[in-house]
Order: sequence, then structure tokens, then C-alpha cells
Amino acid sequence: MKQLLYTACLLLAASISGNAQALNTTEQKNHDFEGATATQKKYQAIYQLDNNDPKVIEKAIRNMNNALNDPRLQGKLLLELIAFSGGTDAYIKGGKYENDLRALVNKGVIVTQCGNTLRERKISRDSIYNFIGVVPSANGEMILRHAEGWAIIKP
Repeated sequence: MKQLLYTACLLLAASISGNAQALNTTEQKNHDFEGATATQKKYQAIYQLDNNDPKVIEKAIRNMNNALNDPRLQGKLLLELIAFSGGTDAYIKGGKYENDLRALVNKGVIVTQCGNTLRERKISRDSIYNFIGVVPSANGEMILRHAEGWAIIKP
């Protein structure tokens, strides 16, 4: 019985050590990496929302909150969310995103709507939440932001 127990322990130990992977220097360096360091005074990103799929809208909101909560970016981050095309649907009054969008605004995020989309889809300014800003065109906004050094993110 003792011999059987001893053999089982040896097999278990061999199995555990066989499953452990030895890392080479490059793999260990990658394993130890904890992300880039925020060395700039400020970071700016504009998120484009051009899709009315709830998964995409929720992903954009979640991504922005994740960036806002990144400890490396605390006090250094300015974000904008620009909706156009189908993304406009997230801003229509009575929808399910009002609280999430309002929370972003209250965290300092600029939340804007493309004026061209409102005009093309015949949506009145009064049909979207009153805390949303309206810019002449989403494309123009992204061009200007890019020229100012903003990252453009499409969730």
C-alpha cells in the first residue's frame, strides 16, 4: 500500500512539473510586461459610433469607461464620442442609453452628434437628448481631431 501511494505521488509530481512551462528570456520579458507608461501630459481620443447594433453601442461605452478608469491615464485623458449614421439611434430620446451617455458627459467626455446625419435622416434636434452636442459633420470632426493629434477609435 505504501509503495502504491509513493508511486502515485511520484506520478503526480512528474505530471505537475511536466505541465509547467519553462520560459525563455523573450517569453519571460513578455510575461512580465505590464503595459505602456503614460509619459505625456495629456491624451486625447475620439470614438466613432456609426452602428446601431446594441453590442457595438455598449462596447463603445464600455471601452470609454475602461479608458477613463485606467490608472495610467487618470487626470490626463480627454475623450469624445461622435455618433453618425446608425450610431445616432443611441442618442434618440426614450432609448436605453440615456443614463450611460449622461454618465460619460458627467465624467468629462464630450458627446456629439453629426449634424449631417440629423438632416439626412430628417431627425430633429429635439429628438435627441438635450445634453448631446451637435457638430456640422462627423467626418469633419474626426479630421480636425486627427490633425490635433487625437487617436481615432472605432469600437
